[in-house]
Amino acid sequence: MSFDVDAIRARFPALSSGIACFDGPGGTQCPDSVIETIAGYLRDSNANLGGAFEASRRSDELVERAHDTAARFLHCRPEEIAFGPNMTTLNFALTRALTRTLQAGDEILVTRLDHDANVSPWLEIAADRDLRVGFVEIGDDTSLDLADLERKLSDRTRVVAFPLASNAFGTLTDAAQIVDLAHAAGALAWADAVHFAPHGPIDVTALGVDVLLCSPYKFFGPHLGIAFGREELLRSWRPYKVRPAADEPVGRRFETGTLAHELLAGFVAAVEHVEELGWDAIRAHERGLGQRFLEGLPDRCTLFGLPTMDGRVPTFAFRVEGETPRATAERLAERGIAVWDGDYYAVEGMERLGLQPDGAVRAGFVHYNTPGEVDRLLAALAEI
Repeated sequence: MSFDVDAIRARFPALSSGIACFDGPGGTQCPDSVIETIAGYLRDSNANLGGAFEASRRSDELVERAHDTAARFLHCRPEEIAFGPNMTTLNFALTRALTRTLQAGDEILVTRLDHDANVSPWLEIAADRDLRVGFVEIGDDTSLDLADLERKLSDRTRVVAFPLASNAFGTLTDAAQIVDLAHAAGALAWADAVHFAPHGPIDVTALGVDVLLCSPYKFFGPHLGIAFGREELLRSWRPYKVRPAADEPVGRRFETGTLAHELLAGFVAAVEHVEELGWDAIRAHERGLGQRFLEGLPDRCTLFGLPTMDGRVPTFAFRVEGETPRATAERLAERGIAVWDGDYYAVEGMERLGLQPDGAVRAGFVHYNTPGEVDRLLAALAEI
């Protein structure tokens, strides 16, 4: 379809409120197709799996369709997919399973761009198993220091954990280079794609990552977590699971308990929404919005991160001179503009830039935002 932003916005009931929703980095709004699909499952197919009756059979079919859809979205095989309540819970589960293969003195490298969901699981297993966690540094412009990564890799490095995009600053990482460096050192490449997922396609095969996690609520779907793991890697781990739970397909060993089937239905609809629009159109629209924001940012606003749209997604962290981030967010809210303030669980990056304890204001644009909304934000910032 042609990219008609007004027609697209008409699909999102929440956008009719008149509020300019720049809060997408913390969770995007859902199109009506997602909302209706979730409600439709609860009306017509709400049952557990494995039964002889029709509603259960429809639930069985949905679970298969959800795994197939996730595999299409991430460019992998359905058996390499695991669903969970959120990315953080899945990451704790997968890292605990991996820990059974590690030895005291082994090392995990994380980055100062990471969301804490790809830091604290490693800190916790390090405390349990006498492992080391090292931090790869970032520059003043929030770009990842690949030379520092190369220096810190050793023959004891077992995992390099990194984000595809910073949830705080919007900075992209050179995932291909990170994966190559990790694999050359004999380490796993463990990617957090949560923040990148609404902004571009993810191809785990092309990236060469060993594990990747993301969350549909960041790309216009419900609150869920999705994990990809290479089949041979997943088979090498002993999962934490109840005994009757299926061992095949291998990814489902890591799905503990009954899944939220209605949310799986919403996830399928969210992917179909993105596929209908197409990534080329989405990225072109978002780049235009981001460039408009950067060109119009008032002088009293200090941007933290890359100053152009090259090497970033349209997520921006900034402060207004003389204002706390919270005060700025509140004054924008009074004008019907939704943004975030704080550190957004990007603890290391905020500390590195000296922004704690207050953090920064964060505004993020996705495909349903408009140039007029960006102008409205810029005008409000100029006023305050």
